[in-house]
Amino acid sequence: MRIDDLEHLATARDLLHAAEYWKLQRLPVDVVILNDHAASYIQDLQGALEALVRVTQSRRAPDEEPLPGGVYVLRGDLVSPALQARLLSVARVVLSAQHGRLEDQLDRLRDRREWPRPPLATPQVPATPLRSSPVPDLEAYNGIGGFAREGREYVVVLSPGQTTPAPWINVVANPSFGFQISAEGSGYTWALNSREHQLTPWSNDPVADRGGEALYLRDMETGELWSPTAYPVRDPEATYVCRHGRGYSRFEATVGDFETELLAYTPLLDPVKILRLKVRNLSNRPRRLSACAYVEWVLGKSRGAIAPLTVTHVDEASGALMAQNRWDPSFGERVAFLDACGRQTSWTGDRREFIGRNGSLRRPAGLAGEALSGRTGAALDPCGAMDAPLALAPGETGELVFLIGEGDDAGSARELIARYRQADLDEVLAEVDAYWERLLGGVQVQTPDPALDLMLNGWLLYQTVASRLWARAGFYQASGAYGFRDQLQDVMALVHASPETAREHLLRAAARQFPEGDVQHWWLPHSGQGVRTRFSDDRVWLAYAVANYVAATGDRAVLDEPIPFLEGQALEPTATEAFFHPGTGESASLFEHCARALDASLQVGGHGAPLIGGGDWNDGMNRVGHHGRGESVWLGWFLHRTLTDFAPLAAARGRAVHAERWAAHAEGLKAALERSAWAGDWYLRGWYDDGSPLGSPNSDECRIDAIAQSWAVLSGAAEPKRARQALAAVERELIDADAGLALLFTPPFDKGPKDPGYIKGYPVGVRENGGQYTHAAVWTAMAFAAVGGR
Repeated sequence: MRIDDLEHLATARDLLHAAEYWKLQRLPVDVVILNDHAASYIQDLQGALEALVRVTQSRRAPDEEPLPGGVYVLRGDLVSPALQARLLSVARVVLSAQHGRLEDQLDRLRDRREWPRPPLATPQVPATPLRSSPVPDLEAYNGIGGFAREGREYVVVLSPGQTTPAPWINVVANPSFGFQISAEGSGYTWALNSREHQLTPWSNDPVADRGGEALYLRDMETGELWSPTAYPVRDPEATYVCRHGRGYSRFEATVGDFETELLAYTPLLDPVKILRLKVRNLSNRPRRLSACAYVEWVLGKSRGAIAPLTVTHVDEASGALMAQNRWDPSFGERVAFLDACGRQTSWTGDRREFIGRNGSLRRPAGLAGEALSGRTGAALDPCGAMDAPLALAPGETGELVFLIGEGDDAGSARELIARYRQADLDEVLAEVDAYWERLLGGVQVQTPDPALDLMLNGWLLYQTVASRLWARAGFYQASGAYGFRDQLQDVMALVHASPETAREHLLRAAARQFPEGDVQHWWLPHSGQGVRTRFSDDRVWLAYAVANYVAATGDRAVLDEPIPFLEGQALEPTATEAFFHPGTGESASLFEHCARALDASLQVGGHGAPLIGGGDWNDGMNRVGHHGRGESVWLGWFLHRTLTDFAPLAAARGRAVHAERWAAHAEGLKAALERSAWAGDWYLRGWYDDGSPLGSPNSDECRIDAIAQSWAVLSGAAEPKRARQALAAVERELIDADAGLALLFTPPFDKGPKDPGYIKGYPVGVRENGGQYTHAAVWTAMAFAAVGGR
């Protein structure tokens, strides 16, 4: 409650009596009374409020169980505006004492508008016959989709009643902002972090393919409602064509008398999603339409937890609908917005109004009337819905533009809105196209398989940059974090196409290392918080990626770049990981970072292989060596390759001691693995803490693991005859030609007596538990190529 004068003290008394009643009914409520009276020497109102609290709040009996909830009287002149805003955002109810007694304010709530029922499906006025969009001529067409424009677009054709087997999405992003969008048109948008700061809700439901964004068209004569995409309001007789491009997605459909095209993209740098809707009137008479854009605000990682804290308002300067969650400690100053480039005529920030009670996005109640209510503020189920009119003469094509984005603060949001209202949007798209053409055209290959060429010459690298490096999100997972190993693997694909991008990330990753040589297994870039673990392979990946980059580019100067170490408490002996915000310590060259990582990786177990620690490349095998004695054969091959590649760099810098030690250790690994890891037909995967083998022909589960065989070849360390025999076993045991799968290992972990770790919690044959996993499958292909196999 806000109060600014003694004459309103009775309203405060009403609230305190209510709070006492709620407490007796065991309903805990926090009551904050904010004294807005101007600062003065005599604080009559403050004293009266404090006395009122002492009188009205009953004392708790000695044996009464304490309840949460209390009464707090705050002086407004001593509470900063930022903290006041946070208090108002988190409050479920905000009362103003000057608005009268509680009963009067409650009576006024009864006058709230009752929202209309959802619109009925109204047949469109017949005119020209329904036209189905023609199926374009596509390469590698599979009955639903194929490639067009020399592979620059993937086109999905949804004939009446047809859907994709699972959501086929495009990840459209720049380094700090982006969105996912499926062929049906659903998806979500984020800023800065795809998990921690979703603007609209992420969903990985492969069946319903639900979304928190929608775009509607409405015939103002008939009331008929439809969408320019198959989601959420689909015409059962229309064909919808989706063109996923590099940096954009385009949707085409013809519904009744209207031909529509929706283009969605984001600029190269700014946090704005641009939706350009074009509508052509195919009839022979003037038509009056409206278009409505809808978003469910999240402004965090969980809509359910954050929605009560989100406040919406219409910005007076721009007319845009804005939303903010001041209670978020990381993103509380940021302001999200929805705008129709100034053409909006009605709007709402109330999801209950827009969808209606028990309603859905297929039939939103808010579009049953002429206009939206304009209702915004706190204590709503927050959304953004914005309506804009579109009048079309016969044969005329009109365009509306909607903007969804977020600024650092309200001023920044206004500046973005003003900029993109005035921008040449064709030029913005041309800049996006030029960027991807330049990056993806740098390396082109030609193979006997045209379908493979389509993927290699653009799409795989596009997905690496847009999805893995920038978004760090896909349909099945929205992480938002950098994985130490993950993005080092990713940037290795860019050493030829964009070496500056690879270089930048090598330095970024090295800055997440502790002086002891270990690293953050993953970290959040906006805060620096991350997890320190006992994973054994993270350290090796830094040196491996750096050596690969230097060999590909010749840029040895990168080794001299100074980079600070992190500072943080070491893991307790019994701890497997710790999540915290580290500090920054001493600096050293990139070479020194790599050297410390390698020196920290030289400890071996009883069979002469590296200790697996809390897990290696397969994170789920986190209990194979959790007692400190388990070993990894795969890591032995990988470390051998890295030491062999990095030792010459040390020698060239005059670090002969390091070079000799690493070369000697590599030879020792080679001998130990040939001596102990050969299982007769393939190489073991490793050993558990108790010395029992992992990946043995005699094992009931995980008899053979692909990465131990492929890296025996890729390391260059395995005896050639054995390496070929191991790959033959991979082809026999792990390649399912009928299903088109290259499995990680077989059989999956299920009910056996061994406990390899949380991998056993995955369903059989899913993800790392014996499914096909991208890196492992590619390493298998690379190994076959290295020995000249097919």
